[in-house]
Amino acid sequence: MDSTYLQTLNPAQVSAVKHSPDIPLQILAGPGSGKTKVLTSRIAYLILQHGMAPSSICAVTFTNKAANEMKERLTKLIGKEKAGELRMGTFHALCALFLRKYSKSIGLEGNFTVCDAEESKKIIASLLKEYKADLEAKDISLKDGTVLSLISKAKAKGSSAAEFMKETRSRLQKSKSSGSSTNSISGDIDMIVAEIYHDYEKTLRQNNSLDFDDLLLFGLKLFSENQHTVNWCKHVFVDEFQDTNVTQYELMRAIAVACCVTVVGDPDQSIYGWRSAEVGNLKRMQTDFSSVKQILLEQNYRSTGSILRLSMAIVDQDRSRIQKSLVASHPAGTIPVLRCFSSEQAEAAFIAVEVKRLVAHMGGLLHWGDFVILLRFNALSRAIENALQKEGIPSRVLGGHKFFERLEIKDLLAYLQLVDNPHFTPAFMRAVNTPSRGIGEKTLSELLARTQKSKISLLELIEKINDGKTPDIKPPVKRKLQSFVTHIRLLKRMAKEGTSPADLIRRLVEVIGYQDHLRQTQPDWETRWENVQELITFASDVNVDLPDETRELAYDGDTIGIDGSRDATPLRLFLQASMLSSEGDHQNEENDKEKVTISTCHSAKGLEWPVVMIPAVEQGTFPFYRSEDIEEERRLLYVACTRAQSLLYISHASQRKVAGETKGKELSGFISAVAKQNPSLFTDQLTSFTPDERAVISKVLDRPKPSDSDVARSVAELSVPSSAIELSPLMAMLFHLQPSSIQASCS
Repeated sequence: MDSTYLQTLNPAQVSAVKHSPDIPLQILAGPGSGKTKVLTSRIAYLILQHGMAPSSICAVTFTNKAANEMKERLTKLIGKEKAGELRMGTFHALCALFLRKYSKSIGLEGNFTVCDAEESKKIIASLLKEYKADLEAKDISLKDGTVLSLISKAKAKGSSAAEFMKETRSRLQKSKSSGSSTNSISGDIDMIVAEIYHDYEKTLRQNNSLDFDDLLLFGLKLFSENQHTVNWCKHVFVDEFQDTNVTQYELMRAIAVACCVTVVGDPDQSIYGWRSAEVGNLKRMQTDFSSVKQILLEQNYRSTGSILRLSMAIVDQDRSRIQKSLVASHPAGTIPVLRCFSSEQAEAAFIAVEVKRLVAHMGGLLHWGDFVILLRFNALSRAIENALQKEGIPSRVLGGHKFFERLEIKDLLAYLQLVDNPHFTPAFMRAVNTPSRGIGEKTLSELLARTQKSKISLLELIEKINDGKTPDIKPPVKRKLQSFVTHIRLLKRMAKEGTSPADLIRRLVEVIGYQDHLRQTQPDWETRWENVQELITFASDVNVDLPDETRELAYDGDTIGIDGSRDATPLRLFLQASMLSSEGDHQNEENDKEKVTISTCHSAKGLEWPVVMIPAVEQGTFPFYRSEDIEEERRLLYVACTRAQSLLYISHASQRKVAGETKGKELSGFISAVAKQNPSLFTDQLTSFTPDERAVISKVLDRPKPSDSDVARSVAELSVPSSAIELSPLMAMLFHLQPSSIQASCS
């Protein structure tokens, strides 16, 4: 056991650790302030100094990873035996444990099954079949995943199936009475979801099962109605408190009803309102618990002073926030870079070349895995992935798929592949039921068997059936396939006439109603629709920015056209460019730590990198143009900036293609306001990295300082310029270098 743990804490941390166990405590811990260290030290202190039994302490986290990290730290502080007695885990794990033990108290069988998301979707898919005719009659496509997401959001707010049904009917009635032009399809979907919610709950109970959200709801019911189930608890700890939803907050209250509570959180990092998190729970706690003490952890051990100054200037624009600061433990370091580019291609090219330049001029101090590119939404990744690939820089997408691996991109490419190559069966199998046409596996198997006998493609077969040139199929199936044949023929005709790939995609999404399909089937349909717009932009750029391999294939006469000729048609060039852009993405997946990370800002929360680059910091991106909460968007940019340890780059473009159309862009108001008030927070100049600057970075990262010979060797290996001054005229133009003033850089 470690008896010196208090000696490594700063005064504010010690104050939080030693705070009376009888008075509720809110620890507001800024990024990089050592919150996990404080949380585990306080638990150890209550056990070692106050004699509290480990089994009487409940510590709740949001992930198993966080719980395991806390347990490892506590094992070092109090020993393995005591650490093993703690009631520690996620809200779901805690509720499951006590529901098993006290199941009879709320009418459950102790052997209930917990359904995972896939099992829940299967139940909902089965229930959806009852609405199949109604949905088809109204031309509505509703997926099990979408229904499950809507039910989950209702449960997060504590709404039972009966309450949800009542709320839905009331909302639709008000809309009808007021003469509102509410979308009738949306109203139909809401009612169907409400009915399925009721049937879904009924099915779960009949099967003696609970889903993940039920664990919280039934746990809340158990703890609220049965005092004896929580009498064991003397102190409750909750990590990431700003991310709790209504149900989780009520769970904390129910468990802590006869004891005390310590929560750790940061309202400045509350970025999950879209998934029901309630930053207002911090204020609710001050009302629901008497004499709540608030302690601020403001000493930052992650980032340089320059990065923290900028980050605080961004978040401090929110005048309603709790006033707190961040104090750097590290030197000021390099000033964050703010750069303006003429286009997204120039921006992406700069990012790729700058990554390579930094690796070279750090002489082994930085590696590919030390870089992250943080995006507001993942549709922005396409140009950056392409630029990194061109520079030979390995990359990975954190918690997601690379651009051309995404469902919506594959859906649309399947149609275009089929137009270009009618014999490509995988494309047919994907496209024929996107959107759903109710063509079952049995029908497809029968059609496939017929093609093997007649030696023709699936597309040719259904065209012949459609034209009455081959034995027919059942009328209902034939009707479903007629629209598919019509769409493919339209696209083939347009492609043969030389229609641009961008216009082909625009027409495709229009005729198949793809936006409505996404809206009805995907909970995150807005993000997916952004990806569709980015695909159109990519298609519009193909003739301008073809990968070298594509040009070589075209020049060699190896590009086969729509009619089988060896012509480099626009569609074929686009499909080849798409294929080559994703080539090599699956190599060495196990070596992700040696790759540049591409991530959304949300996925990066809780993580850190030596170098952070944030592109597209523009109005319409920060804040996102569909966002309903401007302050949450501001906090998201703050979270992104505070991931950086040593170097921070923020960039934007003066114009950017959206759905293939070039549109003017302005620097985000979050940044322009800060730049206007304090221009010294930024620079648009690239540093050449002196030995002193490298020394600061090595200190921040706690890594050995590279020697001059290490740097010289690294520069020679990567062959990149040592500073902005040494850039070639072509590269300088690409970088869109401007005079040193911030105003010029952001014009």
